Amino acid sequence: MTARVSFTDVLSSTIALVTALLLSVRGQAHDETQYPELRGQWVRAHQRAQWDPSKPRGLAQQAPLTPEYQAIFEANLAALRTTTVDPQLRCLPAGTPRMMIAYEPLEIIITSEVVYIRTDHLSETRRIHTNGRAWPSRVTPSIWGYSIGHWIDQDGDGRYDLLEVETRHFNGPRYLDADGLPLHKNNRTIVKERIYLDKANNDLMHAEITTIDDAFTRPWTVTRDYDRERNPVWPEYLCAEANNHIIIGKERYFRSADGHLMPLRKDQPPPDLRNFKQPR
Repeated sequence: MTARVSFTDVLSSTIALVTALLLSVRGQAHDETQYPELRGQWVRAHQRAQWDPSKPRGLAQQAPLTPEYQAIFEANLAALRTTTVDPQLRCLPAGTPRMMIAYEPLEIIITSEVVYIRTDHLSETRRIHTNGRAWPSRVTPSIWGYSIGHWIDQDGDGRYDLLEVETRHFNGPRYLDADGLPLHKNNRTIVKERIYLDKANNDLMHAEITTIDDAFTRPWTVTRDYDRERNPVWPEYLCAEANNHIIIGKERYFRSADGHLMPLRKDQPPPDLRNFKQPR
């Protein structure tokens, strides 16, 4: 005698089969054991915020600038206390590669197709495409650029241990640090990175960052290090709420705790108030 199978039984079996197949495909698409374990919070290991942490700030960075951009850098340094050199004073994002200074801790999220690097500082998120795609024929430039990366298993143990990244297609303005270390205004920057864990310390991450830019006479490589916090607390960072820098024209002032406009240098002129009603 032939057993009778109800429509409900068939539907249930089909749903179970499809679910199992989807779970199987998903598991094959992203196997966490293939990737380095980068969870947690990554805090810059060197508290100094200049671009090359191995050298003092300012001209001592010895950036390989062309004469034109060396002059721009020196002018930026001379104007630090008075003008709007640093876009972050207006709560604009740092962009690539400056974001990797990690003013606030970094978080790295790995998926099968994209690696995300994010920070609460100025709400920045980078997307690094790791699915083997080619460069698109058309890209809308951005301050973070467009990043393509690929994973490498250097020691052949079946687990990736190096992420290589190339980033192009920028807009600006962008600087390398708060001193106004400039990148070329044509925004044809290319940034190449090698990101990996230290072989002797799994809670130390290195990022070798090479910047190729028309403001430089040669590619400039620096290494930035990050310490892992495995039980992180993510602080809230709201630039506009805590930003006491007031920029009027080309002058920069400071808002005091009681809400008054304060000068930043001796004999600094007050802002031009010609469009406001003047007291009698």
